[in-house]
This record gives sequence, C-alpha cells and structure tokens, in this order.
Amino acid sequence: MNTRLMMAALPLCLLAGAASAQKIGEVSTAFQWIGPNHKIVVEAYDDPAVQGVTCYVARARTGGIKGAVGLAEDRAEASIACRQVGTVQFKGPLPPEQEVFSERMSVLFKRLRVVRMVDAPRNTLVYLSYSDKLVDGSPQNSVTAVPVDPATPIPLKN
Repeated sequence: MNTRLMMAALPLCLLAGAASAQKIGEVSTAFQWIGPNHKIVVEAYDDPAVQGVTCYVARARTGGIKGAVGLAEDRAEASIACRQVGTVQFKGPLPPEQEVFSERMSVLFKRLRVVRMVDAPRNTLVYLSYSDKLVDGSPQNSVTAVPVDPATPIPLKN
C-alpha cells in the first residue's frame, strides 16, 4: 500500500474504533477567558452486543485554547452507571471479558475504556471504566453492574 493511501485511510481506521456516544448534557466547572470552559460531559453508550443496556459515562473535558483545538489532555477520572433500558437481548454469546467502548482523551496515547465482564454465577453484567496511557495508566476507575433476569441466562463463549 502506498504512503498516500495509508495516510488517507488512517482517519477512517481511527473513527472505526470509536464508540458512538450520544451526548446527554454538560456542566461548566471552570470559566476560561479564551476558548470553551472546562466541563463535565455526560454521554450515553449503548452496549453493541447487549440490546437493552445503556451505559452513562460522566467525564471531564478540558477547555481553554488547547481544548478548543483538540490538544488538551483530559483528566483520567470518569464515572459510569449502566442500566437496563429495555428488554435485554443478546446478539450472540459473550466472552467473559470484552472492551465495549473506547474513546481518546488526548491527541495521542490516552484512552477512556469501558470493559464488560460477565458474572455468570449471578447472571450479571459488570462494566468497568478506566483510562490508560501508553506509558502510565491511571488506577482511578468506576464500576457498575446490570443484573439480568434469571429467566434470560447470559450466553457465554467457550
């Protein structure tokens, strides 16, 4: 593949791995004279493999000039709450652990990640949010659980 074609395909590859979030709302946390204010943004992510489950993630967005041009590094703190919002249906067997959402928090190397884990004995879906960085991630995390009706066992991949 030639270099020009690879450079043209790179943005498409980056977008393909991004989770599609629906912005629910935001609040300003600090006024900035130039550029947008620092904010806490709340977004909703539907689990792509589990119909009827939505995760709400709240996280900081850095404002100012760097935030306006996309060069700011957002803080590693995020909160998550996942809920059953409809009838739970599985699109297929689930692995015991799987990354379901990922979104960048800086220009390079830092990502917010949400991992789904299956607690089979309790028929519960557990979602963990955390951030990682190429060299040094953050131990700050948030966890939530969605119990599934016992009449609907969670299908697991072997």
